[in-house]
Amino acid sequence: MLFNEQIIRAQVTKALLDLGRAARLQTGAQVVVGCSTSEISGGTIGKNSAPEIGEWVASAVLNVCAQKEWIPVFQCCEHLNRCLVMPRGAARESRYTLVNAVPQPKAGGSTAAAAWRMLEEPCLVQAVQADAGLDIGNTLIGMHLRPVAVPVRGEIRQIGHAALVAAYSRLPYVGGERAVYQ
Repeated sequence: MLFNEQIIRAQVTKALLDLGRAARLQTGAQVVVGCSTSEISGGTIGKNSAPEIGEWVASAVLNVCAQKEWIPVFQCCEHLNRCLVMPRGAARESRYTLVNAVPQPKAGGSTAAAAWRMLEEPCLVQAVQADAGLDIGNTLIGMHLRPVAVPVRGEIRQIGHAALVAAYSRLPYVGGERAVYQ
């Protein structure tokens, strides 16, 4: 499969817009993105970090989130315990626990490192409860979604060579068989 900057940006943009439509995301929704640039380029997760691909993905996510007024959240790799890069103001508003590290391509991941550089006032938080997310390359973002996660199957099934899984969260149904739901 051949790919380049324009193709990767277009795939990420379409996948994110499809997710937003399926989830009916509102202004202020938190969208978490986990991304293995190694997988996008055809390698194995954690083995072939590609900073330029991380920049393409982060930039596409930031552009869509700015247009839709969603809050972008970028998951780091296991070297930073899957902490997340996000705007400091949104982290404060959500009362998330901040941690002290700066992601690097080989310790945090290329996409998270790129997002750190691109955000006006970035911070790193320990965990989030996002409204929706994209998992590019089996990065295991599920721990950062609110329950109950609902998978989304959009037109885009992979970014470059990486498998794509999209999901959003819905309110849990409680109360049993006599309950009435909205």
